[in-house]
Amino acid sequence: MKFGYARVSTKSQKHDLHVNVFLREGIKPKNIYVDISSGAKAERKGLDELLSILRESDTLVVYKLDRIARSLSHLTKLIEDFEKKGIHFKSIQENFIDTTSPHGRFIFNLFASVAQFGKRYYH
Repeated sequence: MKFGYARVSTKSQKHDLHVNVFLREGIKPKNIYVDISSGAKAERKGLDELLSILRESDTLVVYKLDRIARSLSHLTKLIEDFEKKGIHFKSIQENFIDTTSPHGRFIFNLFASVAQFGKRYYH
């Protein structure tokens, strides 16, 4: 099953663009989760609820990577968790990250490797 996750930072911002893209991706409205929260905040009720229901072979779609993760390490951890559970991940704007395809998995793992290298040698 496909799910969408959108996050906007303030109540004055709209998430309509994200939702419309998700609908064009074939995601049902009941499977779209939205948060209004600063990117720095760890608490995101919509994301937490969504993460609790994702199952093997589901696909989580985001409009942009920065909508789901607070940092590269947070994104890497999420994707690692998805891989362990057999959950796919796709970013619309960064369309080269689509773990439903071998090419997308390769690209994501390449980025994750660079992040790990930087963390190990420069921190």
